Amino acid sequence: MTTINEIANRLSSLCSQQKFVDAYSELFSDHAVSIDPIYKNEPLEGLASLIERERQFLSANEINDVRVSEPMFSGSYFSIVMALDFTPMGQPRRGVEELCVYKVENGKIVSQQFFIG
Repeated sequence: MTTINEIANRLSSLCSQQKFVDAYSELFSDHAVSIDPIYKNEPLEGLASLIERERQFLSANEINDVRVSEPMFSGSYFSIVMALDFTPMGQPRRGVEELCVYKVENGKIVSQQFFIG
């Protein structure tokens, strides 16, 4: 079984390389849930839905840079701070910094929640 430390480090590595869809495919449970303030904090359920939403975001935005902090751990949870510099198609370049909190069960991420300051 994969440890929470291995999962957190792998997620950080993949996100730093802008391999977001790979991160979902490799590290998330089929029944994972995502809560994101950009989408009104309404839970999105299921790996296929998470991947589709990510693909839509990536097709509508050019990613310029991603910075990921070292993970912090508490029980079955870990968190990272992710800074994303991107350009929405037809709009000015912008950036966002978010606290990302993940829950791990049975070697897979089962939930994620983002907090934007």
